[in-house]
Amino acid sequence: MTIPMLLPRPHQRFLKGLLRIPFRHHHFILHSSSYLRSGIPCAQPLNFLGLHCTNWMVPSNGLKRKLCVQTTLKDHTEGLSDKEQRFVDKLYTGLTQGQRACLAEAITLVESTHNRKKELAQVLLQKVLIYHREQEQLNKGKPLAFRVGLSGPPGAGKSTFIEYFGKMLTERGHKLSVLAVDPSSCTSGGSLLGDKTRMTELSRDRNAYIRPSPTRGTLGGVTRTTNEAILLCEGGGYDIILIETVGVGQSEFAVADMVDMFVLLLPPAGGDELQGIKRGIIEMADLVAITKSDGDLIVPARRIQAEYVSALKLLRKRSEVWRPKVIRISARSGEGITEMWGKMKEFQDLMLASGELAAKRRKQQKVWMWNLIQESVLEHFRTHPTVQEQIPLLEKKVLSGALSPGLAADFLLKAFKSRDQ
Repeated sequence: MTIPMLLPRPHQRFLKGLLRIPFRHHHFILHSSSYLRSGIPCAQPLNFLGLHCTNWMVPSNGLKRKLCVQTTLKDHTEGLSDKEQRFVDKLYTGLTQGQRACLAEAITLVESTHNRKKELAQVLLQKVLIYHREQEQLNKGKPLAFRVGLSGPPGAGKSTFIEYFGKMLTERGHKLSVLAVDPSSCTSGGSLLGDKTRMTELSRDRNAYIRPSPTRGTLGGVTRTTNEAILLCEGGGYDIILIETVGVGQSEFAVADMVDMFVLLLPPAGGDELQGIKRGIIEMADLVAITKSDGDLIVPARRIQAEYVSALKLLRKRSEVWRPKVIRISARSGEGITEMWGKMKEFQDLMLASGELAAKRRKQQKVWMWNLIQESVLEHFRTHPTVQEQIPLLEKKVLSGALSPGLAADFLLKAFKSRDQ
């Protein structure tokens, strides 16, 4: 008789029998369908996956470690064939052992739009998430990785900076993962995915992993699966995650909800004062780095630095413990790169000590959930049979001017809602 076999449907006599034995405090996760009768409180809902969480006392002489049973994961895996189960187990084992090939294959699986592969990806992600939580507990509750978002206008020197910065980090014993998001063409739907060609030295480093991903038209230039890719990289043992975005625009707002620190890279000759840079993006930046501060560009770099220092003083304070800094760097000469890493570490330490980093990550999980809900509902709406039937006719009327876009949208929404009535 084993605990995992009993917990999905806890037996009343078994649990009451445990109460007569000396206990050590343990934590259980029960399925939502678990039914506990008189005298034993039922678990409280944990999340939308059907996991319930409660505290039980377990015999100290029987089980020496924390027992955690995720029956939802079991329910997911029951629908898999033996071949699929072996495939998921192979990816999970290789990923947790730090094999880059398995990490690459896992991210490819997560990025897939095939329905069955999406299901396999969710099983894999759930297994990695459990492993991730266990590793965080062993790390005394501290995050396993430092997530940094990098952005800036085209030509700011992001790829050059990442290569120099990444080599410095790997030489210091860190494992670095770079998730570079490339814009997809609106015409052909393809992407260049050329970031690896611009980071030749770093791409050969065994302690670095570079993954270019196409946006596939996702608004903001951050892929739908960037969050999942971050989780997989952390599960693979990478302690610094860099997310490089497309450029200055909506992508910064999306990436800010995924990372611990947002760094803005700006070239020294980017226009007069703050021209062309949105105020909202400056407000999100935790660190502004003026790149290419060498040679003839040192003087304009100092001028831009002074302008941004003045501008940041006028912005609303976002953190109680950190004020955004403006520094000058040169990836060609290496000037300022070590200082920049020192500022980033200072930010991480202050945010961890104050508890703001943990609160930020909790908020990001909520934003992530709602983003996925919005995307899933929109996809469900588009694939609904009644809606699909009416779309061609209504689009034709909108194009001819016989119907306003707002009224056409109302008709489609009514058709979608009427399916349940």
